[in-house]
Amino acid sequence: MNILIAADSFKGSCSARQVTDTIERAAKNVLPDVTVTKIPVADGGEGTVDALIAAMHGTKVTVPIHDPLGRPITAEYGLLPDGSAVIETAAASGLTLLKPEERDALHASTFGTGELIRHALEHGVKKFILGLGGSATTDGGAGLARALGISFLDADGRELEPGGVHLSELASISTDGLLKEAAGCEFVVACDVKNHLCGALGAAAVFGPQKGADEKQIKILDEALVHYAAILKDKLHCDAADTDGSGAAGGLLCGILPYFPVTICSGIDLVLDLTDFDEHVRHADLVVTGEGRIDFQSALGKVPVGVASRAKKIRNVPVIAIAGAKGEGCETLYSFGIDAIFDTVPGVMPLEDVMRQAEANLEKTAENVFRLFQLGRSR
Repeated sequence: MNILIAADSFKGSCSARQVTDTIERAAKNVLPDVTVTKIPVADGGEGTVDALIAAMHGTKVTVPIHDPLGRPITAEYGLLPDGSAVIETAAASGLTLLKPEERDALHASTFGTGELIRHALEHGVKKFILGLGGSATTDGGAGLARALGISFLDADGRELEPGGVHLSELASISTDGLLKEAAGCEFVVACDVKNHLCGALGAAAVFGPQKGADEKQIKILDEALVHYAAILKDKLHCDAADTDGSGAAGGLLCGILPYFPVTICSGIDLVLDLTDFDEHVRHADLVVTGEGRIDFQSALGKVPVGVASRAKKIRNVPVIAIAGAKGEGCETLYSFGIDAIFDTVPGVMPLEDVMRQAEANLEKTAENVFRLFQLGRSR
């Protein structure tokens, strides 16, 4: 019997690798002669670097950079065996790097993400896998581009201060300082939202509130982004702001689209492609997937639905999802190819106990899943 385990992390308690290892252990406790293939996966956001490094035997690179408010920190990116780099926007420009009271949508910058890219470029990398999501920024990717040598100038030829609020002062963009190492590089961007840069469904209006912006600041930011988009179109002949996904991560795509070849794709599809999921599922009798919480939002590009949908297209193999918790609307996921959903929490308990016992509860639940599956096969 062949089991394919392709699961995301249980955020805050177990990494994707810990989840797949734990489910494997449960499978072998119940089915001693089972063959297990493990693929730690992610949806292109937080955890993508760890998942791809684990699945593809890559390495991590630690770099001194600056956080969204310009403070010195260290952050990591992944280096894969084919020489490509995997970078998460959240690692350098993420909300989790700031305390709630520090969130500053007007001034937060993606400069740190650009510093990660710059480091990789200076060490010979030419292909980048960039995961969007979880950013604290609404600067249209200008900070990222500035870290690579692009200059954003006001009417007096002075460099703009960091942050989306200052894009309203933008008069010209100079590419003269672009790193020479950037020649010939390309980006594959994992993005699962279609929002454009500006307007009622744009970066500021939709994502600004979670980054600390009030209604007045949202209006200021959106007007600045509209102006920025006009300058990009006028000076660089680039319609980046009209591209699907240009509103993700505070408009980060607009920091690379005018300067580099960019391919935009679904995060989970990208990860499944890179880890040869299709080939593995052709040999599987059962697929087990999972994430920390499964609910109706899991249909929006999350790991369990991505895994199940792909598995059903390749081969009509049973797919079971295991989650730390089930939420509202999780039953709607059955229409996406998931055959059964199990949660791991055995009863009412404090959140700290849930997190502390996550791995043990996952193993117990997975054992029961495999016992049930074995029973069904024996009939």
